[in-house]
Amino acid sequence: MASYNTNVAAERSRPMTREEKKVILASSAGTIFEWYDFYLYGSLAAIIGAQFFTAFPEATRNVFALLAFAAGFIVRPFGALVFGSLGDLIGRKYTFLATILIMGASTFIVGLLPGYSSWGVAAPIILILLRMAQGLALGGEYGGAAVYVAEHAPQNRRGYFTAFIQTTATLGLLLSLVVILLVQHYVNGHYDPVPVLDLAGNAVMNADGTPKMIKAFDAWGWRIPFLGSVFLLGISLYIRLQMEESPAFKKMKAEGAQSKAPLREAFGTWKNGKIALIALLGLTAGQAVVWYSGQFYALFFLQNVIKVDSFTANVLVAWSLILGTGGFLFFGSLSDKIGRKPIILGGCLIAALTYFPVFKALTHTANPALYAAQQTEVIVTADPNDCSFQFNPTGTAKFTSSCDIAKASLSKLSVNSITKPGPAGQPATVTIEGKTIPSYDASALSGDALAAAKKTFDTEVNGALAAAGYPMNPAENPTIAKANHFFDIFTAQKLTIVVILTYLILLVTMVYGPIAAMLVELFPTRIRYSGLSLPYHIGNGWFGGLLPATAFAISAQSGNIYAGLWYAIVVAVMTVIIGAIFVPSGTHKKDIFAD
Repeated sequence: MASYNTNVAAERSRPMTREEKKVILASSAGTIFEWYDFYLYGSLAAIIGAQFFTAFPEATRNVFALLAFAAGFIVRPFGALVFGSLGDLIGRKYTFLATILIMGASTFIVGLLPGYSSWGVAAPIILILLRMAQGLALGGEYGGAAVYVAEHAPQNRRGYFTAFIQTTATLGLLLSLVVILLVQHYVNGHYDPVPVLDLAGNAVMNADGTPKMIKAFDAWGWRIPFLGSVFLLGISLYIRLQMEESPAFKKMKAEGAQSKAPLREAFGTWKNGKIALIALLGLTAGQAVVWYSGQFYALFFLQNVIKVDSFTANVLVAWSLILGTGGFLFFGSLSDKIGRKPIILGGCLIAALTYFPVFKALTHTANPALYAAQQTEVIVTADPNDCSFQFNPTGTAKFTSSCDIAKASLSKLSVNSITKPGPAGQPATVTIEGKTIPSYDASALSGDALAAAKKTFDTEVNGALAAAGYPMNPAENPTIAKANHFFDIFTAQKLTIVVILTYLILLVTMVYGPIAAMLVELFPTRIRYSGLSLPYHIGNGWFGGLLPATAFAISAQSGNIYAGLWYAIVVAVMTVIIGAIFVPSGTHKKDIFAD
Protein backbone atom coordinates (compact mmCIF):
# COMPACT_ATOMS: atom_id res chain seq x y z
CA MET A 1 0.00 0.00 0.00
CA ALA A 2 2.85 2.40 0.83
CA SER A 3 4.44 1.71 -2.56
CA TYR A 4 1.11 2.34 -4.30
CA ASN A 5 0.59 5.65 -2.47
CA THR A 6 4.15 6.74 -3.30
CA ASN A 7 3.56 6.00 -6.98
CA VAL A 8 0.30 7.92 -6.94
CA ALA A 9 1.96 10.92 -5.28
CA ALA A 10 4.75 10.88 -7.85
CA GLU A 11 2.22 10.67 -10.68
CA ARG A 12 0.25 13.64 -9.36
CA SER A 13 3.42 15.73 -8.93
CA ARG A 14 4.32 15.56 -12.63
CA PRO A 15 3.72 18.57 -14.92
CA MET A 16 0.13 18.95 -16.06
CA THR A 17 -0.65 17.68 -19.53
CA ARG A 18 -2.19 19.83 -22.24
CA GLU A 19 -5.47 17.94 -21.94
CA GLU A 20 -5.65 18.46 -18.17
CA LYS A 21 -4.99 22.19 -18.59
CA LYS A 22 -7.77 22.32 -21.15
CA VAL A 23 -10.16 20.62 -18.72
CA ILE A 24 -9.33 23.00 -15.88
CA LEU A 25 -9.54 26.16 -17.99
CA ALA A 26 -12.82 24.95 -19.48
CA SER A 27 -14.19 24.33 -16.01
CA SER A 28 -13.19 27.82 -14.89
CA ALA A 29 -14.77 29.42 -17.97
CA GLY A 30 -18.08 27.73 -17.26
CA THR A 31 -18.00 28.91 -13.66
CA ILE A 32 -17.35 32.51 -14.78
CA PHE A 33 -20.55 32.34 -16.82
CA GLU A 34 -22.48 31.09 -13.78
CA TRP A 35 -21.25 34.01 -11.63
CA TYR A 36 -22.02 36.39 -14.49
CA ASP A 37 -25.62 35.15 -14.53
CA PHE A 38 -25.93 35.40 -10.76
CA TYR A 39 -24.54 38.94 -10.46
CA LEU A 40 -26.56 40.43 -13.33
CA TYR A 41 -29.60 40.62 -11.10
CA GLY A 42 -27.74 42.33 -8.26
CA SER A 43 -26.34 45.00 -10.55
CA LEU A 44 -29.78 45.72 -12.01
CA ALA A 45 -31.92 45.19 -8.89
CA ALA A 46 -33.35 48.74 -8.78
CA ILE A 47 -34.34 48.68 -12.47
CA ILE A 48 -35.84 45.20 -12.16
CA GLY A 49 -37.77 46.30 -9.07
CA ALA A 50 -39.46 49.03 -11.13
CA GLN A 51 -40.54 46.39 -13.69
CA PHE A 52 -41.79 43.61 -11.42
CA PHE A 53 -42.98 45.40 -8.26
CA THR A 54 -44.80 48.30 -9.92
CA ALA A 55 -47.81 47.99 -7.63
CA PHE A 56 -45.80 49.27 -4.66
CA PRO A 57 -44.26 52.66 -3.80
CA GLU A 58 -40.65 53.12 -4.88
CA ALA A 59 -39.13 52.44 -1.46
CA THR A 60 -41.18 49.26 -1.04
CA ARG A 61 -40.47 47.99 -4.55
CA ASN A 62 -36.74 48.40 -3.93
CA VAL A 63 -37.12 46.35 -0.75
CA PHE A 64 -38.82 43.53 -2.68
CA ALA A 65 -36.21 43.71 -5.42
CA LEU A 66 -33.45 43.28 -2.84
CA LEU A 67 -35.42 40.46 -1.19
CA ALA A 68 -35.48 38.65 -4.52
CA PHE A 69 -31.72 39.20 -4.75
CA ALA A 70 -31.24 37.88 -1.20
CA ALA A 71 -33.29 34.77 -2.02
CA GLY A 72 -30.45 33.62 -4.26
CA PHE A 73 -28.01 33.82 -1.35
CA ILE A 74 -30.33 32.25 1.20
CA VAL A 75 -30.87 29.04 -0.78
CA ARG A 76 -27.19 28.54 -1.70
CA PRO A 77 -26.48 26.17 1.23
CA PHE A 78 -29.48 24.06 0.19
CA GLY A 79 -28.08 23.87 -3.33
CA ALA A 80 -24.80 22.77 -1.76
CA LEU A 81 -26.61 19.91 0.00
CA VAL A 82 -28.58 18.77 -3.05
CA PHE A 83 -25.87 18.98 -5.68
CA GLY A 84 -23.06 18.08 -3.28
CA SER A 85 -24.82 14.81 -2.59
CA LEU A 86 -25.39 14.20 -6.30
CA GLY A 87 -21.75 15.00 -7.04
CA ASP A 88 -20.57 12.36 -4.58
CA LEU A 89 -23.15 9.82 -5.81
CA ILE A 90 -23.20 10.12 -9.61
CA GLY A 91 -20.04 12.10 -10.36
CA ARG A 92 -18.65 15.59 -10.79
CA LYS A 93 -19.21 15.91 -14.56
CA TYR A 94 -22.96 15.29 -14.71
CA THR A 95 -23.66 17.43 -11.65
CA PHE A 96 -21.70 20.19 -13.38
CA LEU A 97 -23.96 19.90 -16.43
CA ALA A 98 -27.08 20.17 -14.28
CA THR A 99 -25.97 23.30 -12.44
CA ILE A 100 -24.97 25.21 -15.58
CA LEU A 101 -28.22 24.26 -17.33
CA ILE A 102 -30.38 25.42 -14.40
CA MET A 103 -28.44 28.68 -14.03
CA GLY A 104 -28.42 29.53 -17.73
CA ALA A 105 -32.07 28.67 -18.30
CA SER A 106 -33.19 30.68 -15.25
CA THR A 107 -31.24 33.75 -16.36
CA PHE A 108 -32.60 33.58 -19.91
CA ILE A 109 -36.18 33.28 -18.64
CA VAL A 110 -35.72 36.41 -16.46
CA GLY A 111 -34.92 38.27 -19.68
CA LEU A 112 -38.18 37.04 -21.24
CA LEU A 113 -40.43 37.34 -18.19
CA PRO A 114 -43.22 39.94 -18.63
CA GLY A 115 -43.46 42.62 -15.95
CA TYR A 116 -46.12 43.31 -13.35
CA SER A 117 -48.19 45.38 -15.76
CA SER A 118 -48.64 42.33 -18.02
CA TRP A 119 -48.81 39.36 -15.67
CA GLY A 120 -49.73 40.98 -12.36
CA VAL A 121 -48.61 39.29 -9.15
CA ALA A 122 -47.49 36.17 -11.05
CA ALA A 123 -44.51 38.09 -12.48
CA PRO A 124 -42.72 38.86 -9.18
CA ILE A 125 -43.52 35.39 -7.82
CA ILE A 126 -41.93 33.74 -10.86
CA LEU A 127 -38.99 36.14 -10.62
CA ILE A 128 -38.27 35.12 -7.03
CA LEU A 129 -38.58 31.42 -7.95
CA LEU A 130 -36.06 31.94 -10.76
CA ARG A 131 -33.69 33.67 -8.33
CA MET A 132 -33.99 30.72 -5.97
CA ALA A 133 -33.22 28.35 -8.84
CA GLN A 134 -30.11 30.41 -9.59
CA GLY A 135 -29.04 30.21 -5.95
CA LEU A 136 -29.54 26.44 -5.88
CA ALA A 137 -27.47 26.04 -9.03
CA LEU A 138 -24.68 28.24 -7.70
CA GLY A 139 -24.75 26.31 -4.43
CA GLY A 140 -23.85 23.18 -6.37
CA GLU A 141 -21.52 24.86 -8.84
CA TYR A 142 -18.67 26.07 -6.67
CA GLY A 143 -18.06 22.85 -4.77
CA GLY A 144 -18.09 20.90 -8.01
CA ALA A 145 -15.68 23.28 -9.70
CA ALA A 146 -13.26 23.24 -6.76
CA VAL A 147 -13.33 19.47 -6.42
CA TYR A 148 -13.16 18.82 -10.14
CA VAL A 149 -10.13 21.05 -10.68
CA ALA A 150 -8.32 19.88 -7.55
CA GLU A 151 -8.77 16.24 -8.52
CA HIS A 152 -7.22 16.92 -11.94
CA ALA A 153 -4.32 19.05 -10.70
CA PRO A 154 -0.78 17.87 -9.91
CA GLN A 155 -0.37 17.50 -6.17
CA ASN A 156 2.33 20.16 -5.92
CA ARG A 157 0.34 22.76 -7.90
CA ARG A 158 -3.18 22.24 -6.51
CA GLY A 159 -3.34 25.73 -5.02
CA TYR A 160 -2.32 27.37 -8.28
CA PHE A 161 -4.81 25.53 -10.48
CA THR A 162 -7.75 25.81 -8.08
CA ALA A 163 -6.98 29.55 -7.90
CA PHE A 164 -8.34 29.76 -11.45
CA ILE A 165 -11.71 28.79 -9.96
CA GLN A 166 -11.27 31.52 -7.36
CA THR A 167 -10.91 34.14 -10.09
CA THR A 168 -14.27 33.21 -11.56
CA ALA A 169 -16.43 35.08 -9.04
CA THR A 170 -14.45 38.28 -9.58
CA LEU A 171 -14.31 37.83 -13.35
CA GLY A 172 -18.03 37.03 -13.43
CA LEU A 173 -18.77 40.25 -11.54
CA LEU A 174 -16.44 42.18 -13.84
CA LEU A 175 -18.02 40.66 -16.95
CA SER A 176 -21.51 41.58 -15.75
CA LEU A 177 -20.45 45.18 -15.00
CA VAL A 178 -18.76 45.60 -18.40
CA VAL A 179 -21.70 44.11 -20.32
CA ILE A 180 -24.18 46.32 -18.47
CA LEU A 181 -22.10 49.45 -19.06
CA LEU A 182 -21.71 48.69 -22.79
CA VAL A 183 -25.38 47.81 -23.35
CA GLN A 184 -26.55 50.77 -21.29
CA HIS A 185 -24.35 53.16 -23.26
CA TYR A 186 -25.48 51.78 -26.63
CA VAL A 187 -29.22 51.52 -25.91
CA ASN A 188 -29.55 54.94 -24.29
CA GLY A 189 -27.45 56.47 -27.06
CA HIS A 190 -29.47 55.00 -29.94
CA TYR A 191 -33.05 54.78 -28.62
CA ASP A 192 -35.40 57.44 -27.30
CA PRO A 193 -36.78 57.44 -23.75
CA VAL A 194 -40.05 55.53 -23.22
CA PRO A 195 -43.22 56.82 -21.50
CA VAL A 196 -43.97 55.33 -18.08
CA LEU A 197 -47.28 53.45 -18.06
CA ASP A 198 -49.56 52.74 -15.10
CA LEU A 199 -51.17 49.36 -14.44
CA ALA A 200 -54.04 50.25 -16.77
CA GLY A 201 -51.63 50.97 -19.62
CA ASN A 202 -52.06 54.75 -19.50
CA ALA A 203 -49.16 57.21 -19.57
CA VAL A 204 -48.11 58.56 -16.16
CA MET A 205 -48.00 62.37 -16.19
CA ASN A 206 -45.66 64.81 -14.46
CA ALA A 207 -46.96 67.71 -12.39
CA ASP A 208 -46.60 70.01 -15.40
CA GLY A 209 -48.80 67.78 -17.58
CA THR A 210 -46.01 66.21 -19.65
CA PRO A 211 -45.61 62.40 -19.87
CA LYS A 212 -43.16 60.90 -17.42
CA MET A 213 -40.30 59.24 -19.35
CA ILE A 214 -37.63 56.67 -18.51
CA LYS A 215 -34.49 55.79 -20.42
CA ALA A 216 -34.71 53.01 -22.96
CA PHE A 217 -32.29 50.82 -21.02
CA ASP A 218 -34.44 51.07 -17.87
CA ALA A 219 -37.57 50.29 -19.89
CA TRP A 220 -36.40 47.29 -21.91
CA GLY A 221 -32.64 47.39 -22.56
CA TRP A 222 -31.87 45.73 -19.20
CA ARG A 223 -33.23 42.48 -20.67
CA ILE A 224 -30.41 42.24 -23.25
CA PRO A 225 -27.67 41.06 -20.82
CA PHE A 226 -30.05 38.38 -19.51
CA LEU A 227 -31.08 37.20 -22.98
CA GLY A 228 -27.46 37.26 -24.16
CA SER A 229 -26.59 34.74 -21.48
CA VAL A 230 -28.09 32.02 -23.70
CA PHE A 231 -24.95 32.20 -25.83
CA LEU A 232 -22.81 31.74 -22.73
CA LEU A 233 -25.02 28.81 -21.78
CA GLY A 234 -24.46 27.18 -25.16
CA ILE A 235 -20.70 27.62 -24.88
CA SER A 236 -20.66 26.30 -21.31
CA LEU A 237 -22.72 23.23 -22.15
CA TYR A 238 -20.47 22.43 -25.11
CA ILE A 239 -17.37 22.80 -22.94
CA ARG A 240 -18.71 20.61 -20.16
CA LEU A 241 -19.91 17.88 -22.50
CA GLN A 242 -16.28 17.51 -23.62
CA MET A 243 -15.04 17.02 -20.07
CA GLU A 244 -13.89 13.73 -18.58
CA GLU A 245 -14.90 12.60 -15.11
CA SER A 246 -12.35 13.42 -12.43
CA PRO A 247 -9.60 10.79 -11.90
CA ALA A 248 -10.25 10.61 -8.15
CA PHE A 249 -13.95 9.88 -8.64
CA LYS A 250 -13.26 7.26 -11.33
CA LYS A 251 -10.72 5.57 -9.06
CA MET A 252 -13.14 5.60 -6.12
CA LYS A 253 -15.97 4.24 -8.29
CA ALA A 254 -13.77 1.47 -9.72
CA GLU A 255 -12.83 0.40 -6.20
CA GLY A 256 -16.48 0.48 -5.06
CA ALA A 257 -15.61 2.98 -2.32
CA GLN A 258 -18.44 5.46 -2.99
CA SER A 259 -20.52 6.70 -0.11
CA LYS A 260 -24.12 5.49 -0.23
CA ALA A 261 -25.30 8.41 1.94
CA PRO A 262 -22.78 11.27 1.56
CA LEU A 263 -24.81 13.84 3.50
CA ARG A 264 -25.26 11.57 6.51
CA GLU A 265 -21.62 10.55 6.37
CA ALA A 266 -20.39 14.14 5.95
CA PHE A 267 -22.52 15.81 8.61
CA GLY A 268 -24.16 13.02 10.64
CA THR A 269 -21.04 11.96 12.49
CA TRP A 270 -18.86 14.09 14.74
CA LYS A 271 -15.70 12.83 13.03
CA ASN A 272 -16.63 14.54 9.76
CA GLY A 273 -19.10 17.08 11.13
CA LYS A 274 -16.43 18.78 13.21
CA ILE A 275 -14.31 19.22 10.06
CA ALA A 276 -17.21 21.09 8.42
CA LEU A 277 -17.63 23.23 11.56
CA ILE A 278 -13.92 24.06 11.67
CA ALA A 279 -13.97 24.82 7.94
CA LEU A 280 -16.88 27.22 8.48
CA LEU A 281 -15.68 29.11 11.56
CA GLY A 282 -11.94 28.76 11.07
CA LEU A 283 -11.77 29.48 7.33
CA THR A 284 -14.82 30.43 5.26
CA ALA A 285 -16.56 32.86 7.68
CA GLY A 286 -13.54 35.17 7.79
CA GLN A 287 -12.78 34.66 4.12
CA ALA A 288 -16.38 35.58 3.30
CA VAL A 289 -16.46 38.89 5.18
CA VAL A 290 -13.10 39.93 3.72
CA TRP A 291 -14.32 39.00 0.23
CA TYR A 292 -17.66 40.81 0.58
CA SER A 293 -16.03 43.85 2.18
CA GLY A 294 -13.41 44.16 -0.54
CA GLN A 295 -15.75 43.77 -3.51
CA PHE A 296 -19.42 44.25 -2.68
CA TYR A 297 -19.32 46.43 0.43
CA ALA A 298 -16.66 48.66 -1.13
CA LEU A 299 -19.00 49.24 -4.09
CA PHE A 300 -21.96 49.79 -1.73
CA PHE A 301 -19.85 52.18 0.38
CA LEU A 302 -18.84 54.23 -2.66
CA GLN A 303 -22.41 54.55 -3.93
CA ASN A 304 -24.51 54.79 -0.78
CA VAL A 305 -22.19 56.25 1.85
CA ILE A 306 -19.70 58.39 -0.06
CA LYS A 307 -22.42 59.26 -2.65
CA VAL A 308 -20.32 58.57 -5.76
CA ASP A 309 -22.64 58.05 -8.75
CA SER A 310 -23.20 54.43 -9.78
CA PHE A 311 -21.44 54.70 -13.17
CA THR A 312 -18.27 56.13 -11.63
CA ALA A 313 -18.33 53.62 -8.77
CA ASN A 314 -18.71 50.72 -11.22
CA VAL A 315 -15.84 52.03 -13.37
CA LEU A 316 -13.50 52.43 -10.39
CA VAL A 317 -14.34 49.00 -8.97
CA ALA A 318 -14.01 47.42 -12.42
CA TRP A 319 -10.48 48.80 -12.76
CA SER A 320 -9.54 47.52 -9.32
CA LEU A 321 -10.83 44.08 -10.30
CA ILE A 322 -8.75 44.16 -13.49
CA LEU A 323 -5.61 45.16 -11.59
CA GLY A 324 -6.07 42.87 -8.60
CA THR A 325 -7.35 39.63 -10.09
CA GLY A 326 -3.85 38.26 -10.72
CA GLY A 327 -3.50 38.08 -6.94
CA PHE A 328 -5.68 34.95 -6.88
CA LEU A 329 -3.10 33.04 -8.92
CA PHE A 330 -0.17 34.52 -6.98
CA PHE A 331 -1.50 33.55 -3.57
CA GLY A 332 -2.81 30.21 -4.84
CA SER A 333 0.66 29.40 -6.13
CA LEU A 334 2.33 30.71 -2.95
CA SER A 335 0.09 28.41 -0.89
CA ASP A 336 1.60 25.42 -2.74
CA LYS A 337 4.96 26.41 -1.24
CA ILE A 338 4.21 27.66 2.28
CA GLY A 339 0.73 26.25 2.93
CA ARG A 340 -2.84 27.53 2.73
CA LYS A 341 -3.48 28.30 6.40
CA PRO A 342 -0.93 31.11 6.99
CA ILE A 343 -2.03 32.98 3.85
CA ILE A 344 -5.77 32.80 4.55
CA LEU A 345 -5.48 33.68 8.24
CA GLY A 346 -2.85 36.33 7.46
CA GLY A 347 -5.25 37.98 5.00
CA CYS A 348 -8.02 38.00 7.61
CA LEU A 349 -5.69 39.56 10.19
CA ILE A 350 -4.36 42.25 7.85
CA ALA A 351 -7.92 43.15 6.84
CA ALA A 352 -9.01 43.45 10.47
CA LEU A 353 -6.06 45.75 11.25
CA THR A 354 -6.39 48.04 8.23
CA TYR A 355 -10.09 48.37 7.36
CA PHE A 356 -10.72 51.52 9.41
CA PRO A 357 -7.86 53.62 7.97
CA VAL A 358 -8.47 52.27 4.45
CA PHE A 359 -12.19 53.13 4.34
CA LYS A 360 -11.52 56.53 5.93
CA ALA A 361 -8.93 57.17 3.19
CA LEU A 362 -11.56 56.16 0.62
CA THR A 363 -13.97 58.79 1.96
CA HIS A 364 -11.27 61.45 2.21
CA THR A 365 -10.19 60.83 -1.40
CA ALA A 366 -13.52 60.23 -3.15
CA ASN A 367 -15.56 62.94 -1.40
CA PRO A 368 -13.32 65.47 0.42
CA ALA A 369 -16.21 67.84 1.15
CA LEU A 370 -18.14 65.09 2.93
CA TYR A 371 -15.05 64.03 4.89
CA ALA A 372 -14.45 67.61 6.02
CA ALA A 373 -18.10 68.07 7.04
CA GLN A 374 -17.98 64.90 9.13
CA GLN A 375 -15.64 66.64 11.53
CA THR A 376 -18.62 68.77 12.64
CA GLU A 377 -20.11 67.58 15.92
CA VAL A 378 -23.65 66.23 15.54
CA ILE A 379 -25.42 65.03 18.68
CA VAL A 380 -28.47 62.77 19.01
CA THR A 381 -30.09 63.07 22.44
CA ALA A 382 -32.56 60.28 23.13
CA ASP A 383 -34.11 58.02 25.74
CA PRO A 384 -31.98 54.82 25.43
CA ASN A 385 -35.14 52.73 25.59
CA ASP A 386 -36.36 54.53 22.46
CA CYS A 387 -33.45 53.32 20.32
CA SER A 388 -33.47 49.99 18.43
CA PHE A 389 -30.70 48.02 16.77
CA GLN A 390 -31.89 48.50 13.20
CA PHE A 391 -30.91 45.07 11.84
CA ASN A 392 -33.14 44.54 8.81
CA PRO A 393 -31.73 41.91 6.39
CA THR A 394 -35.08 41.39 4.64
CA GLY A 395 -35.96 45.08 4.40
CA THR A 396 -39.41 44.48 5.90
CA ALA A 397 -38.97 45.66 9.50
CA LYS A 398 -40.26 49.10 10.50
CA PHE A 399 -38.37 51.37 12.90
CA THR A 400 -40.70 54.17 13.92
CA SER A 401 -39.46 55.60 17.24
CA SER A 402 -38.11 59.14 17.30
CA CYS A 403 -34.59 57.86 18.10
CA ASP A 404 -34.62 55.31 15.26
CA ILE A 405 -35.89 57.90 12.78
CA ALA A 406 -33.20 60.40 13.80
CA LYS A 407 -30.37 57.86 13.63
CA ALA A 408 -31.52 56.26 10.37
CA SER A 409 -31.90 59.68 8.72
CA LEU A 410 -28.39 60.76 9.72
CA SER A 411 -26.89 57.42 8.70
CA LYS A 412 -28.46 57.60 5.23
CA LEU A 413 -26.99 61.10 4.85
CA SER A 414 -23.54 59.72 5.86
CA VAL A 415 -23.42 61.90 8.97
CA ASN A 416 -21.15 60.97 11.87
CA SER A 417 -22.86 61.64 15.20
CA ILE A 418 -22.62 60.83 18.89
CA THR A 419 -25.54 59.74 21.06
CA LYS A 420 -26.25 61.08 24.53
CA PRO A 421 -28.93 59.79 26.92
CA GLY A 422 -32.01 61.98 27.18
CA PRO A 423 -34.99 62.18 29.53
CA ALA A 424 -37.21 59.09 29.65
CA GLY A 425 -40.32 59.36 27.52
CA GLN A 426 -39.13 62.44 25.63
CA PRO A 427 -38.70 62.44 21.82
CA ALA A 428 -35.17 62.38 20.45
CA THR A 429 -33.49 65.55 19.23
CA VAL A 430 -30.67 66.22 16.78
CA THR A 431 -28.24 69.05 17.50
CA ILE A 432 -26.10 70.41 14.65
CA GLU A 433 -23.75 73.30 15.42
CA GLY A 434 -25.95 74.49 18.26
CA LYS A 435 -29.28 74.12 16.44
CA THR A 436 -31.55 71.52 18.08
CA ILE A 437 -34.17 69.80 15.93
CA PRO A 438 -36.86 67.56 17.50
CA SER A 439 -37.53 64.19 15.89
CA TYR A 440 -40.99 62.54 15.78
CA ASP A 441 -42.60 59.22 16.64
CA ALA A 442 -44.01 57.78 13.40
CA SER A 443 -46.09 55.17 15.26
CA ALA A 444 -48.11 57.94 16.92
CA LEU A 445 -48.92 59.74 13.66
CA SER A 446 -50.62 58.90 10.39
CA GLY A 447 -51.72 60.43 7.11
CA ASP A 448 -51.12 64.14 6.61
CA ALA A 449 -49.81 64.61 10.15
CA LEU A 450 -47.08 62.00 9.57
CA ALA A 451 -46.17 63.47 6.18
CA ALA A 452 -45.97 66.98 7.68
CA ALA A 453 -43.79 65.83 10.60
CA LYS A 454 -41.44 64.02 8.24
CA LYS A 455 -41.19 66.99 5.89
CA THR A 456 -40.49 69.41 8.74
CA PHE A 457 -37.81 67.18 10.28
CA ASP A 458 -36.09 66.41 6.96
CA THR A 459 -36.13 70.07 5.90
CA GLU A 460 -34.65 71.33 9.16
CA VAL A 461 -32.00 68.58 9.35
CA ASN A 462 -30.98 69.02 5.72
CA GLY A 463 -30.78 72.78 6.12
CA ALA A 464 -28.64 72.54 9.26
CA LEU A 465 -26.33 69.99 7.66
CA ALA A 466 -25.93 72.14 4.54
CA ALA A 467 -25.05 75.12 6.75
CA ALA A 468 -22.45 72.90 8.48
CA GLY A 469 -20.80 72.16 5.13
CA TYR A 470 -22.38 68.84 4.21
CA PRO A 471 -22.69 68.49 0.40
CA MET A 472 -26.39 67.61 0.18
CA ASN A 473 -26.53 67.29 -3.63
CA PRO A 474 -23.77 65.05 -5.04
CA ALA A 475 -24.38 66.39 -8.55
CA GLU A 476 -23.43 69.89 -7.35
CA ASN A 477 -20.41 68.76 -5.34
CA PRO A 478 -17.24 69.69 -7.28
CA THR A 479 -14.97 67.66 -4.98
CA ILE A 480 -16.62 64.28 -5.51
CA ALA A 481 -15.00 61.75 -7.86
CA LYS A 482 -16.62 61.44 -11.28
CA ALA A 483 -15.75 59.40 -14.37
CA ASN A 484 -17.27 60.35 -17.71
CA HIS A 485 -16.26 57.13 -19.46
CA PHE A 486 -14.50 53.83 -18.72
CA PHE A 487 -10.98 55.18 -19.31
CA ASP A 488 -11.55 58.43 -17.43
CA ILE A 489 -9.47 57.45 -14.40
CA PHE A 490 -6.21 59.29 -15.05
CA THR A 491 -6.44 62.00 -12.41
CA ALA A 492 -4.72 61.95 -9.02
CA GLN A 493 -8.02 61.57 -7.21
CA LYS A 494 -9.37 58.66 -9.28
CA LEU A 495 -6.05 56.84 -9.49
CA THR A 496 -5.75 57.05 -5.71
CA ILE A 497 -9.23 55.56 -5.34
CA VAL A 498 -8.32 52.74 -7.73
CA VAL A 499 -5.17 52.04 -5.67
CA ILE A 500 -7.22 51.88 -2.45
CA LEU A 501 -9.80 49.59 -4.03
CA THR A 502 -7.07 47.40 -5.53
CA TYR A 503 -5.56 47.00 -2.06
CA LEU A 504 -8.95 45.72 -0.84
CA ILE A 505 -9.11 43.34 -3.82
CA LEU A 506 -5.61 42.03 -3.02
CA LEU A 507 -6.83 41.18 0.49
CA VAL A 508 -9.70 39.32 -1.17
CA THR A 509 -7.26 37.36 -3.32
CA MET A 510 -5.17 36.54 -0.26
CA VAL A 511 -8.04 34.88 1.62
CA TYR A 512 -9.94 33.55 -1.39
CA GLY A 513 -7.12 32.36 -3.66
CA PRO A 514 -6.08 29.32 -1.56
CA ILE A 515 -9.48 28.50 -0.02
CA ALA A 516 -10.65 25.97 -2.64
CA ALA A 517 -7.52 23.84 -2.34
CA MET A 518 -7.71 24.08 1.46
CA LEU A 519 -11.32 22.89 1.61
CA VAL A 520 -10.68 20.05 -0.85
CA GLU A 521 -7.81 18.81 1.29
CA LEU A 522 -9.91 18.70 4.47
CA PHE A 523 -12.41 16.10 3.20
CA PRO A 524 -11.99 12.53 1.88
CA THR A 525 -12.93 11.80 -1.74
CA ARG A 526 -16.14 9.91 -0.94
CA ILE A 527 -17.77 12.94 0.72
CA ARG A 528 -15.60 15.76 -0.66
CA TYR A 529 -18.25 17.47 -2.84
CA SER A 530 -20.84 17.46 -0.04
CA GLY A 531 -18.41 18.19 2.76
CA LEU A 532 -16.83 21.36 1.40
CA SER A 533 -19.90 22.82 -0.31
CA LEU A 534 -22.00 23.40 2.80
CA PRO A 535 -19.47 25.31 4.96
CA TYR A 536 -18.41 27.32 1.92
CA HIS A 537 -21.94 28.45 1.08
CA ILE A 538 -23.02 29.07 4.68
CA GLY A 539 -19.89 31.15 5.12
CA ASN A 540 -20.25 33.11 1.90
CA GLY A 541 -24.03 33.05 1.46
CA TRP A 542 -24.95 33.91 5.05
CA PHE A 543 -21.95 35.43 6.84
CA GLY A 544 -21.05 37.39 3.71
CA GLY A 545 -24.61 37.99 2.54
CA LEU A 546 -25.60 39.54 5.88
CA LEU A 547 -22.75 42.03 5.77
CA PRO A 548 -24.56 45.06 4.20
CA ALA A 549 -27.61 44.84 6.50
CA THR A 550 -25.48 44.26 9.60
CA ALA A 551 -23.04 47.04 8.71
CA PHE A 552 -25.88 49.53 8.24
CA ALA A 553 -27.47 48.54 11.57
CA ILE A 554 -24.19 48.96 13.45
CA SER A 555 -23.47 52.30 11.75
CA ALA A 556 -26.96 53.62 12.52
CA GLN A 557 -26.77 52.45 16.12
CA SER A 558 -23.34 53.98 16.76
CA GLY A 559 -23.77 57.09 14.62
CA ASN A 560 -20.49 56.40 12.81
CA ILE A 561 -20.44 55.49 9.11
CA TYR A 562 -17.33 53.32 9.63
CA ALA A 563 -18.65 51.40 12.63
CA GLY A 564 -20.29 48.80 10.36
CA LEU A 565 -16.80 47.56 9.58
CA TRP A 566 -16.74 46.03 13.07
CA TYR A 567 -18.88 43.17 11.76
CA ALA A 568 -16.25 42.13 9.23
CA ILE A 569 -13.41 42.77 11.70
CA VAL A 570 -14.92 40.70 14.52
CA VAL A 571 -15.73 37.76 12.22
CA ALA A 572 -12.25 37.93 10.63
CA VAL A 573 -10.56 37.94 14.06
CA MET A 574 -12.78 35.03 15.18
CA THR A 575 -11.61 33.08 12.14
CA VAL A 576 -7.95 33.90 12.87
CA ILE A 577 -8.26 32.58 16.43
CA ILE A 578 -10.30 29.46 15.63
CA GLY A 579 -8.30 28.75 12.49
CA ALA A 580 -4.96 29.11 14.27
CA ILE A 581 -6.03 26.60 16.93
CA PHE A 582 -8.08 24.02 15.03
CA VAL A 583 -7.32 24.18 11.28
CA PRO A 584 -4.60 21.66 10.39
CA SER A 585 -1.35 22.86 8.86
CA GLY A 586 0.53 21.29 5.97
CA THR A 587 -2.53 20.16 4.00
CA HIS A 588 -0.82 21.34 0.80
CA LYS A 589 1.42 18.27 1.07
CA LYS A 590 -1.53 15.88 1.30
CA ASP A 591 -2.22 13.27 -1.38
CA ILE A 592 -5.97 13.62 -1.92
CA PHE A 593 -5.99 10.38 -3.95
CA ALA A 594 -4.93 8.35 -0.95
CA ASP A 595 -8.14 8.75 1.10
